[in-house]
Amino acid sequence: MSRTSAPGTLYIVAAPSGSGKTSLVNALLEREPGISLSVSYTSRLPRPGEVDGRHYHFVSREVFERMAAADAFYEYANVHGDLKGTARTAVEPLLAEGRDVLLEIDWQGARLVRAARPDCVSVFVLPPSRAELERRLRTRASDDAAAIARRLADSRHEIAHAQDFDYIVVNDQFADALADLRAIVACQRLRRGAQLARHAALVDDLLKSD
Repeated sequence: MSRTSAPGTLYIVAAPSGSGKTSLVNALLEREPGISLSVSYTSRLPRPGEVDGRHYHFVSREVFERMAAADAFYEYANVHGDLKGTARTAVEPLLAEGRDVLLEIDWQGARLVRAARPDCVSVFVLPPSRAELERRLRTRASDDAAAIARRLADSRHEIAHAQDFDYIVVNDQFADALADLRAIVACQRLRRGAQLARHAALVDDLLKSD
């Protein structure tokens, strides 16, 4: 059966720090090879174990600001004092080829992307409780006490924007949250427009008169 290429879907996944968003996104990408992760640029230094070009493109604040001035970003925002952004070249070509693209960004960036691409699919990940959010931040051991306190304070403002997203996933049991994310992807791929584009030849054949 022949298939016609349909434009890819742009997914946005946002969450407060410590919600387990990155672990969920990585697990989703392992199980859904049709989705490409857009690697963001950031002005912050790498955390232990982070690799340039894989987790982020790490650049100086000066370089980031120069890129922003040149309109190189699809979106960018100040997150916890650091600049983060998505390069245009990391999104549009893949969507045009029919590949799905996932942006792991904060609510500020998500708002800009939704305004530019109303057809995107946005997901907000919530922790199961404030106590668990704090526990996860402390277990991560990548921030000092002041940074953890700031992230906890910022989380209230971030969570207030969950209502702006299409879907909300609560990351209590990891396997259940991952299943919810995969269900969202499956649902989008079965939507009428995408299916009719993929199976145009089949539909034409089924509509032929005898």
